[in-house]
Amino acid sequence: MAASDTSADTPQEVPVTTGFWALTLGSIGVVFGDIGTSPLYAFREAVHNATHGGPVSREIVLGVLSLILWSLIVVVTIKYVLLLLRADNNGEGGTLSLMALGQRALGRRSWVLLALGVIGGAMFLGDAMITPAISVLSAVEGLKIAAPALEHYVVPLAIVILVCLFALQSRGTAMVASAFGPVMIIWFLTLGVMGLMHISDDPGIVHAINPIFAVQFLLTHGMIGLVILGAVFLAVTGGEALYADLGHFGRKPIQAAWFYFVLPCLLLNYFGQGALVLAHPEAIENPFYRMVPESVLVPLICLATAATVIASQAVITGAFSLVRQAIQLGLLPRFEVRYTSETHAGQIYLPRVNVMLLIGVLLLVGLFRSSSNLASAYGIAVSTTMVCDGLMCFVVIWKLWNWRAATAAALIVPLVIVDLTFLTANLLKLLQGAWVPVLFGILMAGLVWTWRRGTVILINKTRRTEVPLADLIKSLEKRPPHIVKGTAVFLTSDPAYVPTALLHNLKHNKVLHEHNVILTIHTAETPRVDVADRVRMEKISDKFSTVRLTFGFMESPNVPKALAIARKLGWQFDIMSTSFFVSRRSLKPSAQSGMPLWQDHLFIAMSRSANDATDYFQIPTGRVVEVGTQVTI
Repeated sequence: MAASDTSADTPQEVPVTTGFWALTLGSIGVVFGDIGTSPLYAFREAVHNATHGGPVSREIVLGVLSLILWSLIVVVTIKYVLLLLRADNNGEGGTLSLMALGQRALGRRSWVLLALGVIGGAMFLGDAMITPAISVLSAVEGLKIAAPALEHYVVPLAIVILVCLFALQSRGTAMVASAFGPVMIIWFLTLGVMGLMHISDDPGIVHAINPIFAVQFLLTHGMIGLVILGAVFLAVTGGEALYADLGHFGRKPIQAAWFYFVLPCLLLNYFGQGALVLAHPEAIENPFYRMVPESVLVPLICLATAATVIASQAVITGAFSLVRQAIQLGLLPRFEVRYTSETHAGQIYLPRVNVMLLIGVLLLVGLFRSSSNLASAYGIAVSTTMVCDGLMCFVVIWKLWNWRAATAAALIVPLVIVDLTFLTANLLKLLQGAWVPVLFGILMAGLVWTWRRGTVILINKTRRTEVPLADLIKSLEKRPPHIVKGTAVFLTSDPAYVPTALLHNLKHNKVLHEHNVILTIHTAETPRVDVADRVRMEKISDKFSTVRLTFGFMESPNVPKALAIARKLGWQFDIMSTSFFVSRRSLKPSAQSGMPLWQDHLFIAMSRSANDATDYFQIPTGRVVEVGTQVTI
């Protein structure tokens, strides 16, 4: 595909109409849930790291606030809102979309880009486990202030809320999503009002706008300053969601919501917390909840809990979408995908992923038991994803937007250096909990590596015994078998060779259908494919044709629906007179596979766990014939 297909000058636009404002309000409810709940713990954790239980000084408060302010400006506003939102892959965003866009820009597959995409995606899944745990815990911890005697019920209550949240996923996100916008608008307005109420406690807090306070703070605190920077990073977690949700709302609605509503409310709240702590240093125990009188504390806890549930819902939905993209791009085996909406294809539910996320979230809550303990594990997942996004964005700016390499580097390198600084700061907390997402990322990367390596080995091994399709057709023309009526469709990954199911059908049944279609299914490096480009059909003999179906990595591969399009190409497709032949391989480990024995067993286990091809491609089970073969790898 030509590099001119997508550029900085032609991103997907949303017209300024009533729909634009509806999308803007919707983005407030979905896109900003994660970053919108950061005031619950970000400022508190940064100051705690700076004081180590000692007195709170003006220098610390102004330094921390200045760091938070400029982190929001540099990392979120400049990098994501102004730059990465323009790097859309046919309107879609996210780490894997950016990886596919970079590979399309290079015109070839790049292992470096693949590695960056896999690492970034794995860390996003880690974020999808940590966000619900830390967000719900931080909200429920307000009970300790409202009623100290309820402190022991914080963890059990958080677990109940999380279990209910994950149990509702199978019902679809539409029911919960309808309340996202109004609740988050109330939440952000509450953040802004709370901040305005307390800035007057110490008006000098506005001096934190000066970046000199941030620079001086880092220079005077040495290594401790780097540790504090890791806590400051909690204020920008969720910034990557701006890009991941690009396809749902478009660039301009997200930018409008950020500049005119979300960012002002966040800054007001952070500055209000800072002024409160300067006037009442004892409030640093939990400055967010100390901003309101006790009479409204319980309603605020309820609102905060609702906001954290929404933030959790957003990353869970994002995890479902990411895994589906990974499956379509061949990075993971097929998982069951259920569609929970008849009108919105993006509303999906993956049962297996949901269960794995719930187990991970409950383990995190049980292991860390407080939002403060979890804060150490949180930042590293997001900072790693941000570094990967920055490096891949350089390729897009350089190759796809046709910038000079030096100019692209001048723009991206400073932003990547900032991300690497935050990553380094979070790595210092490796033994305090940051090892959790690192371990999860390594495991996920290992699964992807095993799946791709095993798939390549399996393809190469089966190809040694395969027969070229052209040779078989010539042989059948010389000695034709018994011909039966109807159409047979044989699924294969390489149309140049005879599908295993076809060979077994000839060998055991000794018949050939009057019409035989060699079907291959291809995933494009774009989110969606035009219907006109969906089907490519070629007649290679009187009885044989090849059909190539192409789907985008955000689309559901519905084979019967796609084949119906082939009628325009001359194929009178009738599902009731068509049989689909699918090969089912039984894999056995081999000492000469090219992989260690443990990796052989892991690949075989992943293959067995894959969803059935018939269900995945939405082929009616009554029209499918499965042919089993045994293969050693």
